[in-house]
Amino acid sequence: MDPARLIRPEILALSAYHVPESEGLVKLDAMENPYPLPRELAAKLAERLASIELNRYPSPNPRRLRELLARRIALPAGMELLLGNGSDELLQIVSLALARPGAVVMHPAPTFVMYSVYATYFGMKAVAVPLRPDFSFDAGAFIERMRAEPPAVVFIAYPNNPTGVLYPEEDVVRVIREAPGLVVVDEAYHAFAGGRSFLPRLPEFPNLLVVRTLSKLGFAGGRLGYLAGRPEWVRELNKVRSPYNLSVLNEAAAIFFLEHYEVLEGQAAQILAEREPLGKALAELPGVTVYPSQANFFLIRVPDAPGTFEALRRQGVLVKNLHPGLPNCLRVTVGTPAENRILLSALRESVKSSQCKDGRETG
Repeated sequence: MDPARLIRPEILALSAYHVPESEGLVKLDAMENPYPLPRELAAKLAERLASIELNRYPSPNPRRLRELLARRIALPAGMELLLGNGSDELLQIVSLALARPGAVVMHPAPTFVMYSVYATYFGMKAVAVPLRPDFSFDAGAFIERMRAEPPAVVFIAYPNNPTGVLYPEEDVVRVIREAPGLVVVDEAYHAFAGGRSFLPRLPEFPNLLVVRTLSKLGFAGGRLGYLAGRPEWVRELNKVRSPYNLSVLNEAAAIFFLEHYEVLEGQAAQILAEREPLGKALAELPGVTVYPSQANFFLIRVPDAPGTFEALRRQGVLVKNLHPGLPNCLRVTVGTPAENRILLSALRESVKSSQCKDGRETG
């Protein structure tokens, strides 16, 4: 039987989320924390995981983990948490819960691709409102579009992925106040945003949710996201959560990471210390345009992104090629000092090779 006879046309038209092979490469494509747990902590974690009863089902939305997380993030009084297998699952839960026929999902563009993909999954209409050419947020244009096509949910990445821009807080507040539906502020990169967050402002707005993840802080392989909001929202969204979405290994490892949260914060500080010098060095490369970032990555524009991407890969460096959504743009993660030096050397050679090629073709 041909699957195309039964699968919805809009799903057939999609491409699966692509994760490239990275073995043996300097991996700077996925905004990961490049620092592993210190060896002594890794040994203690292994001991704890060895004691887990894998024959038992996990606790749904585990209370101990939620309480520890609430203390670590200073969750405002009266707010509650919903846990997910990464923040991706929580974005999916929100979309599914609001997926009435004809419902609109609205977001700035370019941004995290899964906002529109989840809308497609659930039969919603995705409306992308373009950012300005410099990737700044035009709140007036966004609000005008909301009035024309009232959204059930607005997704705003804060800072934005893949641009790294942190929109002015008051612009986001204007959207929250004007939105006829729910507004989800996605703070996946909050650890690198200089303390800017909408988490403390949750009590002000009845239509606001904040979503975060531990992935960028060194728990990408463990998968833990959390959604913070008013109890009435969390109660309804919890109905859509799969019964055992977090494994006992997820839970135990996440608790361990939160018990040693100062290690993660220290590693985030190391990444921040590398961000400014890396940005300056990238900007000094001929033919490279670097956009300001308040995240743990940079969006750069080069003369030939596909060619540069392949040249970097041949030199053992993996970055993210955003073509054709962002023509001739690459996204590069801030790595360790050694990884950043390798990136700069490889990129310098790649751009030089591209310019020589262009010169020959032009001549």
